[in-house]
Amino acid sequence: MDANEPMHKADVDLTPAPAASPPGTVRADPEPPKRGLYASRVQVYPKKVTGRYRRLKWIALIALLTVYYVLPWVRWDRGPGAPDQAVLVDLAHERAYFFFIEIWAQEVYYLTGVLILAAVGLFLVTSLAGRIWCGYACPQTVWTDLFMWVERLIEGDRNKRIMLDRGPTTTKKVTKKVSKHAAWIAIAFLTGGAWIMYFIDAPTVVAEFFTGRSSVEVYFFVGLFTATTYLLAGWAREQVCTYMCPWPRFQSAMLDEDTLVVTYQKWRGEPRSPLHKGDDLSQRGHCVDCHQCVNVCPTGIDIRDGIQLECIGCGLCADACDTVMDKLNLPRGLIGFDTERRQEQRAKGRPLTYRLIRPRTILYAMLMVGVAGIMLFALLTRSSESLTVLHDRTLFVQLSDGSIRNGYTVRVLNKERQDRRFSLTVAEVEGAQLRVVGSDGDPAPAATLTGKPDGVSSYQVYVRVPRAALKGAETPIRFVLVDSVTGARTERNASFKGPAR
Repeated sequence: MDANEPMHKADVDLTPAPAASPPGTVRADPEPPKRGLYASRVQVYPKKVTGRYRRLKWIALIALLTVYYVLPWVRWDRGPGAPDQAVLVDLAHERAYFFFIEIWAQEVYYLTGVLILAAVGLFLVTSLAGRIWCGYACPQTVWTDLFMWVERLIEGDRNKRIMLDRGPTTTKKVTKKVSKHAAWIAIAFLTGGAWIMYFIDAPTVVAEFFTGRSSVEVYFFVGLFTATTYLLAGWAREQVCTYMCPWPRFQSAMLDEDTLVVTYQKWRGEPRSPLHKGDDLSQRGHCVDCHQCVNVCPTGIDIRDGIQLECIGCGLCADACDTVMDKLNLPRGLIGFDTERRQEQRAKGRPLTYRLIRPRTILYAMLMVGVAGIMLFALLTRSSESLTVLHDRTLFVQLSDGSIRNGYTVRVLNKERQDRRFSLTVAEVEGAQLRVVGSDGDPAPAATLTGKPDGVSSYQVYVRVPRAALKGAETPIRFVLVDSVTGARTERNASFKGPAR
C-alpha cells in the first residue's frame, strides 16, 4: 500500500490472527534461535514519501550541494599576485583564504577555534532538537539521500526494487543495475573532484586534470574521494550511521526531557492493531499497524519502539503517518517531533510546556559566545607583521675590545602585499649595537630591515653588548621591530649569552 494513495478502512484489513489452541492442548515452546557474534545486514528499501519534513530535506539537500559544488568557482579579488578563489586552502604556500580573511600556517589556532565552535554548536543543536544535524545536514545523509533518489528514479519505488533484487537475472535487471551504479560513480566523481578544488584553484585543476597535466597526488585523491563517496553513500548507507559514526553513541548525553525528538504518541496509538471493517476508531488505538513509518525510514527502524541509536531524526516517518491519519480522518501528530515532557502532559491532559532555556542550553550558548568572542577579538587585533628570533649555535664571541657578540637569525613576516621597512632595536640591556650580515656600515643601536610583500624575510643579525652590561652567563633581552611608516610595534624576548662572572 502506497502512503500516497487514497485509503479506506477496508484497505488496511489484514489476515485475522490464527485461532487459539483447543483447551488442554500442550504447546511446546520453540527453541530460541542461536545468535552469532555477527548479524548479517538486513537490506533497507526506503519508500518514497511526501510531506513537510521531506520538503525540508529536499531544501537542505539542494542548498548544501549547491554550496559544495559552486563555492570553489566563486572569485574574490585580493590584488595582483594573490589567488582570486574566494575559499581556498593553499597547502603549497601554507595559506588559507576565506573571502576577505587570510590565515597563515602559524595561525592554525583559528582552525582550532572553528572546530570548537562546531562541536559546541552541535551539542547545542542536539540538546534542542536531537539529531537534526544527522537527519538534514550531515554529508553522509545528504549524499545518501541523493543516491537513493537516483536509485528510485532508475529502479522504481520500494516494492519494485524488492522485486527486482529478488527476481531472476535478466537483461532489464542488468541494464538497470549498471545504469544505477554508473550514475552513482558519476556523482561520486563530481564529489571527489569538487573537494580537490578547495585546495587547488578550480579552473586550473580542472584544465590540468582532463589534459593529463595534474600531479599524481591530484589523481590519487580524486580517485580516493570518488571511491569513498561511492562506497559510503551507495553501499554502506545506514551502516555508517549505525556502526561507523561515533556520534550516536554519546548523543544521548546531550538529550533531556525537553529535547525535541521524533516520538510516537503511545498513549494515543496503543493498543495498535490492523483496521477491520466496522471498527470504531474512537474506541481503539489510532495506530493501524500499517508499517508505513518503517517502510519510509532510511535506517529501517520502527520509531514506535522509542528512541533508538539508529534514528537520525529526519522525521520521514511522521510524514508517512500523517498521510495515513489524513486518509482515516484522524488527527495528525501520532508520530512527530515532540519532547518527553510534552508527551507526558498530553497523555494526562495537562497544559503543554516547553523549556527552551535550561542549564545545558545556557552552558552551550555561553561557550559558543565565549569562543566566538575570543576568535573575533584575535582576528580584529592581529598584527600584519610578525617577528621570530633564533639564537645561533655558537653561544658567544668575545671581541678584541672586550665586548661580547651573539648571532641571531631574525625572520620578519610581512602579511601585506607591499614592501615594508622596519627598524630593529634591542631593549633590556645598555649599549647594545646591531649589524645585519651583508649590509654596509658599522654596528649601530638600530638596524633597518625590509619585509618583502606577503612573505617571510630572513636576516643574520649580530648583537654586540659591553661585557659590563651583562648579568652573567645569560642576560634577558628583547628585540623590538617598529614599522617605519605606521609605527606598528612587535616585540620578541630572547637571551644574550656571555661568560659567567
